[in-house]
Amino acid sequence: MSGPERAGYDVAVIGAGMAGMATALFAAAQGLSCIQIGNAGSILFATGLLDLLGVHPVAEARRWRSPYQALAALGRDQPEHPLARVDQTAIRQAFETFVAALGSAGMPYAPLGELNSEVLTSIGTVKSSYGVPVTMAAGAAALAARTPCLLIDFRGLREFSAAQVVAALADRWPGLRHARIEFPNSENTTELYDAHLAGALESAGTRARTINLVKPLLGAAQAVGFPAVLGLARAPQVHAAFEAALGVPVFEIPTIPTSVPGLRLLAALERAVAASGVERRYWARVRGLIYDAAGKIATLELDDLAGGDRVVARSVVLATGRFNGRGLTADRRGVRESILDLPVSQPDSRDAWHQRDFLAPAGHPINRAGLMVDDTWHPLDASGKAAWPGLFAVGSILAHQDWMRSKCGSGLAIATAWAVVEQVAHQLRGAGAGRR
Repeated sequence: MSGPERAGYDVAVIGAGMAGMATALFAAAQGLSCIQIGNAGSILFATGLLDLLGVHPVAEARRWRSPYQALAALGRDQPEHPLARVDQTAIRQAFETFVAALGSAGMPYAPLGELNSEVLTSIGTVKSSYGVPVTMAAGAAALAARTPCLLIDFRGLREFSAAQVVAALADRWPGLRHARIEFPNSENTTELYDAHLAGALESAGTRARTINLVKPLLGAAQAVGFPAVLGLARAPQVHAAFEAALGVPVFEIPTIPTSVPGLRLLAALERAVAASGVERRYWARVRGLIYDAAGKIATLELDDLAGGDRVVARSVVLATGRFNGRGLTADRRGVRESILDLPVSQPDSRDAWHQRDFLAPAGHPINRAGLMVDDTWHPLDASGKAAWPGLFAVGSILAHQDWMRSKCGSGLAIATAWAVVEQVAHQLRGAGAGRR
């Protein structure tokens, strides 16, 4: 290997999606020195909602109001599912800690309880989710109570149609209506973008003009919904200003990715991780990982914009995701883990990757491919033993789960990150782990 070698860390987290961010935050909270390697671009596609578990069994598309009752059923039916392997008390602690970190970083969430909330989507469907940003919370309350409500959209904003949402929900929400307004200073613009609107609404003048356009349209409305454009870095303040001026609860509806809530979530997580003391290598990629002869230290070889580099760590957490995150790659020979070529649980042949029906209720077997781990979250090698005592895996790279259909993506990331960091801390505690 070539290039400079950096001082040792307790934990090296490979990956900067939701699982990688949660792992870094939890490691820092445990007092472990941590470096995080990778690009967090996938979070830009997030809605800002934090799903825990919404659907089980997937084949039956059964929806649950209580994610914790759903978790109990999952544990009985699919004990090999990664979420079923994390104690519910730990899951609660993980979510509370994660949401508190986001709140401190400027993206507050409604208080977490026992139940999922139903929130509107930009196409007029209803989605169940556990963690709901404060800017969206009033919408869940309005939907539950069927409150007379006005939805606003803007001419030229193609990401969102209030008319479509109202048409889709007319039968179940008779008090819902819509209106379209001209966004201030956009009279000569044919197409608008939600991120541009969100930035513009952080200006007090633009905000006031927008509010003045909405006020005459209120009528009997007891709540007002907007596409998710109420601010970027100052979204809580912009949202509060709209509520104060309109005199009714205001809520946002997430737009299609890449969305403003995704931008907010990424920025909040980056602030939270930076504030916790984690070192970040945003544009680096791990191209090799070698353990020392004693099996106690790993050396990671990196590629980045500045050239080669090396990082030494006592433990390594794979939070590299599946195919989109390039934690897994697929070719004609099968599915492979990208860094260490660890064995991947997968169908026996490519012919068995997919169902004949693209929309098969049970999903496709390839969606459940991933790394197999032991009881302490160590990935297994070809012999079925832990590949290395200091190597762990979290999040969607784990086998035996279909997070998209189960509506458990954030839950999978946050819960397994918590469980793994507990294991890492326990393992390192006797070896003098601590901040550099």
